[in-house]
Amino acid sequence: PAVTPAPSDRPAPDDAAYSATVLASHWIQRPGPDETPAGQPAAEQGPAQPVRPDRVEGSVLRFGPGVTAAARQRTHVTLPAVPPPPAPRGRRLRRHALPALVLVCVLAFLAWQRLGPPLEVNTVTVTARPTALGCGGTADLVGLVTTNGRPGTLSYRWIRSDGTASGLLKEELVRGQRQARLHLRWTFEGPGHRTARAELRILSGTARTATTGFAYDCR
Repeated sequence: PAVTPAPSDRPAPDDAAYSATVLASHWIQRPGPDETPAGQPAAEQGPAQPVRPDRVEGSVLRFGPGVTAAARQRTHVTLPAVPPPPAPRGRRLRRHALPALVLVCVLAFLAWQRLGPPLEVNTVTVTARPTALGCGGTADLVGLVTTNGRPGTLSYRWIRSDGTASGLLKEELVRGQRQARLHLRWTFEGPGHRTARAELRILSGTARTATTGFAYDCR
């Protein structure tokens, strides 16, 4: 007797759910049957040839004239230099104060040299060398004048005890010179005995005088 199969709960092939499974089966890749006959070795295959991809991911290369001179000029434009911030006012004043002070001191010194006090005589002395003369001897009278060191002209005159006098004499003094030596040579001749005197008169500024004497003896 024929055996009747038991009814199954599995849906029929034309069921809607089964049809959905069939529609999605193209996403599944199943290995195909091995068509190599049994006992036949597989053919040797050479090195795999690189497959040219359909698309290359990356940057797009463009060909053309490249970067123009105008573009390079725009790219390498040098920015103007930014000036440093100005120094504080107090610092600027201190920086210029010292040179200004030095300049003022120099000008004051020059003005004092030119417009300072005039030449002044402090002391006057006269000495005779030697103090005793023989026959035909010459006495050297030396007047020593001290000043304040200012430049100028010193005017003076010698007066002798025999009634004669020299003309107006002048001595130039430079800046810083504080002494002047004024000479008078007096010569005697012939027999005799006398005491001679000479006077130095300073005529510049305040008048000052100094006197000295010596002896002459010739027998």
